[in-house]
Amino acid sequence: MAPPRLQLTNITKRYPAVVANSGVSLVVQPGEAHAVLGENGAGKSTLMKIIYGSVKPDEGAVLFNGQPVHIRNPQEARALGISMVFQHFSLFDTLTVAENVWLGLDKSLGLAEVTQRITAKASAYGLDIDPSRPVHTLSVGEMQRVEIIRALLTNPQLLILDEPTSVLTPQAVEKLFVVLKQLVSEGCSILYISHKLHEIRELCTACTVLRGGKVTGVCNPTQESNASLSRLMIGAEPPALQHRDVKTGPTVLRVRGLQLPREDQFGVDLEGIDLDVREGEVVGIAGVSGNGQRELLYALSGEDVRARPDMVQVFGRDVGQMGPGPRRAMGVHFVPEERLGRGAVPTMGLAHNLLLTRIDAVAGSGWIKLGVLQAQAQAIIDRFKVKAGGPNAAAKSLSGGNLQKFIVGREIDAKPKLLIVSQPTWGVDVGAAAQIRGEILALRDVGCAVLVVSEELDELFEICDRLHVVAKGRLSPSISRAQATVAQIGEWMSGLWNTPAGSVSHAAMPATAEAAHVQA
Repeated sequence: MAPPRLQLTNITKRYPAVVANSGVSLVVQPGEAHAVLGENGAGKSTLMKIIYGSVKPDEGAVLFNGQPVHIRNPQEARALGISMVFQHFSLFDTLTVAENVWLGLDKSLGLAEVTQRITAKASAYGLDIDPSRPVHTLSVGEMQRVEIIRALLTNPQLLILDEPTSVLTPQAVEKLFVVLKQLVSEGCSILYISHKLHEIRELCTACTVLRGGKVTGVCNPTQESNASLSRLMIGAEPPALQHRDVKTGPTVLRVRGLQLPREDQFGVDLEGIDLDVREGEVVGIAGVSGNGQRELLYALSGEDVRARPDMVQVFGRDVGQMGPGPRRAMGVHFVPEERLGRGAVPTMGLAHNLLLTRIDAVAGSGWIKLGVLQAQAQAIIDRFKVKAGGPNAAAKSLSGGNLQKFIVGREIDAKPKLLIVSQPTWGVDVGAAAQIRGEILALRDVGCAVLVVSEELDELFEICDRLHVVAKGRLSPSISRAQATVAQIGEWMSGLWNTPAGSVSHAAMPATAEAAHVQA
């Protein structure tokens, strides 16, 4: 019999504030899709970085195809046949897609040939991307596609995927899974990290569960339910959301005829956007990444002030040309889709990151009240169960899911009157996702107006009262959650909301994306 593709024995990695991995052992066979499951901060990403050579273990052994290896860096990992798609992207903003991919490939290839290979791979796998685009012009979902294509171009024997579908649409996920299943059938092994339990059950035939940096179980996910996997991962099933009918109040956010030309050649023109969000409701915006979500959020947050003043109104005031500060003073808070670099300064502590959006810890003289700031940060850490080395821990030291919990918690804790949040549960575990969604509904119940932009249809169907779809810079009419179907929202993602009624049957369509997945 062939030796295991990968064998880890007693892997331990310690950091000053935490033991990320403690005596972890794991075996992946050739041609096996193997899930690594665990709540945020369980040590999954650290373990993957050890395999990929980005992190050096303190103890333990690694065998690849039966041979002991000491992988000192990602270049050595790729030479062995190991590729990885990171949860936090490792792309250079000022370079093009092709140049970023070229950096990780054999330098005997010319840039023109790499460009052709990207185009062919993207077309074959349904991950459309323009190789000539600078990375800084891409949305988070488009960056995810670049990372996946870069990994696939190395023809790996072991492919590590850390939350690869967190910002992909259901259609893109479906196409990606066809690719992954094909790779497995050809003998490639896959290590798969995801908090989407139905994905793990569909793709993987083995699963190692981590809790607190230790292995707490091994199972075959095809023989488990979402509930049993949740219990293995977090010790319980996430609480059911309490979604009550609430009487809506006056309009808080009103957008009329918003027209904005793209700021660069790769952007999207916003065309005639009309949008209302009232007190006591959650309005969702669905859509394929790169269809104008970023441009719309910049216009709503005040990062883009080119709109005519009356095109964007908050509480009846024209704010189209106000910056983020004045809008925040009116009770408008935002959660951007990029955690590191926009939502948080990586090298700053959590307490000091509060200063990005909160100034109540700054005295009138301009001095920062450090004690107040640290107390506020600690309160958010406690309330949202953020695993961190205290309020002064650097943002970059947190796992992706824990940083997301802190950033969302920072804005919710500010008691906003209007909360605009993009990808609220990107990369967080099922328990944390349930908590964040519950907090959003609690905000709604006390009269806050909430606008959620997400590529997670399950999430939108779970928490929203009304839905829109954005496609090619245009916004669909709103539809109540009770009336919406996944099939209809999928059509609208292609801009087909003006299709005559009755031209497409929605009979017997499931009411949620999860139901659609099960039915499929």
